[in-house]
Amino acid sequence: MLNPKLKLNSKIWNDDVEQVPIRKGFGEGLVVAGEADVNVVALCADLTESTQMDKFRDKFPERFVEIGVAEQNLVTVASGMAAMGKIPFCSSYAMFSPGRNWEQIRTTITYNDRPVVIVGSHAGISVGPDGGTHQAIEDIALMRVLPNMTVISPCDAVEAKKATLALAKLGKPAYLRLAREKTPIMTTTETPFKIGKAQVMFQPDGLAHVGIIATGALLHNALMAAKDLEKKHIRVKVLNMATIKPLDTDAIVALAKETQAIVTIEEHQIAGGLGSAVAECLAGIYPIPIEFVGVNDRYGQSGTPIQLIKEYKMTREDIVKAVIKVLNRK
Repeated sequence: MLNPKLKLNSKIWNDDVEQVPIRKGFGEGLVVAGEADVNVVALCADLTESTQMDKFRDKFPERFVEIGVAEQNLVTVASGMAAMGKIPFCSSYAMFSPGRNWEQIRTTITYNDRPVVIVGSHAGISVGPDGGTHQAIEDIALMRVLPNMTVISPCDAVEAKKATLALAKLGKPAYLRLAREKTPIMTTTETPFKIGKAQVMFQPDGLAHVGIIATGALLHNALMAAKDLEKKHIRVKVLNMATIKPLDTDAIVALAKETQAIVTIEEHQIAGGLGSAVAECLAGIYPIPIEFVGVNDRYGQSGTPIQLIKEYKMTREDIVKAVIKVLNRK
């Protein structure tokens, strides 16, 4: 059942559950952050409407900078503004930022511990017809390896708005990963959010047989799979790991000790992403069998989001198969 303490969306199981692009929550949150603090500024690399920065631009034109198609310049200007006391949010497609400007992020932002928020929109394969060149499925790995960097991957638009507001107050370098497509609203305005804390979204009566750890929009597939597994008398506990760095190691170890088997789920390469972070955590503390659901050492390709999620084996049915597989290894 859904965790009642989190006050989640009651329509989460329905076919008509409201669907909103996760990036829209960022756009709304950025305006609220700008209203709360005059030091919040925004910079974009010629994708202002696509990344939902247009709302901030329209309300605070004097605090918005259109850099143009120059992603390396985007983050270095943001770093300079941060050095002068501003709180910069800089956005582009994730394939271009951090994909194209990783070295500038490393040298000018994280090396100097500047409080810049890099917003990578249109992440994952669900960008769809844009194809493999525009599908960022390596960005979590790129960003979580950097010292001083916080990495957030919200599950829906509501959580993205909360994450944006929290990052405006963080005072540290951060990466906010956003999907393009409309995705189900799972949380509500009353659902708590805190950087660095995982949340138990779904829990059984009694101890769970297996733990699922998911991040981003694929959390919905994880929840639907948990419901399917319930019908097979397999008890599942699902963690929403919105913060990939710093990782909530206490929550991961507690889930591992309860279940003795873990499945991780992400719209990202299996190598270097959430699954790797979870495996690194447990290898040194509490090793158990783990299965990984994500992109398995392939590039993306053109197709509809639904087709691609199926092609790369990240559907609810694929999650069910991964759970059964890991249970057979216990």
